[in-house]
Amino acid sequence: MEINNKLVKKLEQHKTNPGYHTMKQQIFIIGSKGIPANYGGFETFVEKLAQYQKSPNIRYHVARMAGDDVRYEYKGTKCFNVKVPDIGPAKAIYYDIAALKYCIAYCKARPAIQHPIFYILACRIGPFIGHYKKQVEKLDGKLYVNPDGHEWKRAKWSAPVRTYWKLSEKRMVKHADLLICDSRNIEKYIRENYKQYKPNTTFIAYGSETNKSVLADDDEKLMRWYAEHGLKAKGYYLAVGRFVPENNYSTMLREFMQSKSNKDFALITNVSEKFLEELKAATGFNKVKRIKFVGTVYDQELLKKIRENAYGYFHGHEVGGTNPSLLEALGSTDLNLLLDVGFNNEVAGDSALYWNKKDGNLAALIDKADLLAAEEMKQLGVKAKKRIANGYSWDSIVDRYEEIFVK
Repeated sequence: MEINNKLVKKLEQHKTNPGYHTMKQQIFIIGSKGIPANYGGFETFVEKLAQYQKSPNIRYHVARMAGDDVRYEYKGTKCFNVKVPDIGPAKAIYYDIAALKYCIAYCKARPAIQHPIFYILACRIGPFIGHYKKQVEKLDGKLYVNPDGHEWKRAKWSAPVRTYWKLSEKRMVKHADLLICDSRNIEKYIRENYKQYKPNTTFIAYGSETNKSVLADDDEKLMRWYAEHGLKAKGYYLAVGRFVPENNYSTMLREFMQSKSNKDFALITNVSEKFLEELKAATGFNKVKRIKFVGTVYDQELLKKIRENAYGYFHGHEVGGTNPSLLEALGSTDLNLLLDVGFNNEVAGDSALYWNKKDGNLAALIDKADLLAAEEMKQLGVKAKKRIANGYSWDSIVDRYEEIFVK
């Protein structure tokens, strides 16, 4: 990414202007990997905040994990790199703390900043947050937190790490002035499990879009991708998501193999060899040519077109709140087959078909889906896009955030 050095210099000059910070509400966003966003739910969210911003009374400052400490501006948003050493799993914790320290120091050095808001995405630094909350209060600022999903439930973590995540979540809830939940189920969980803290919560969903890909059906890029992976439009089921056990790849693979479908199953994911070998041993999917792990797709227009052209979409996520890949599927794919859990029901309602993890359940649903009439599939697609347009459009999501930030 190119940084405009003249712009950076100009911003530095503006900081000396006493009126520079007085008219705008300063929002410091910590916890995403930064913008511009290539992938990731929080990263996309922050970029959309900037892209759809309407209020002239808000100024965003966004941290970005990097190997240097450069500052730059992107879509009207002040961004700053946080240099983070490669220290393994603790890297994200180090990053959040370093970014928060920077933001607090930034405000201390600029008395013109009044009532800053520090918005932390996810609950990674709970054991340390009490110390920094005192500093936020000295600035007459507020601490907002997005609790994300149930990080402590993820299978990839060892028991001690899960204990840390649960404690961290508890402390973040205790010290937050406001918890912004992107799922009503998460909000309910926070209110019921931490009622001793009388948490102040609100619900603002994650967003998505319903506009079609700019790529044509015969676009060279799309055709090349299909040829590379042996796929064709409407001839495959699709799954997109992180390659982790709690997304139920094992169930989806096993049930697809049990079904009578002659379609392909394409999985767009960042494969890890360890989990892949576990899946091979558990399911034997590698003996089935119609199952294709196709790697990652970072070209958003290409990914959208691949979703549009899928016969159906599998979604097996059961940990977390409103999942970005589900919203994107509902906005693009007509036929969505979702794991029957509260998060997914909340988002999709009657615009999707549902399955559970019982043996044969998803296989039977796939066989049923293969026989759906074109009109039935079209109606499901219409319902899905209507749910996104009415409840999850980025335009309306950003409106809600701006109301909260300038209230």
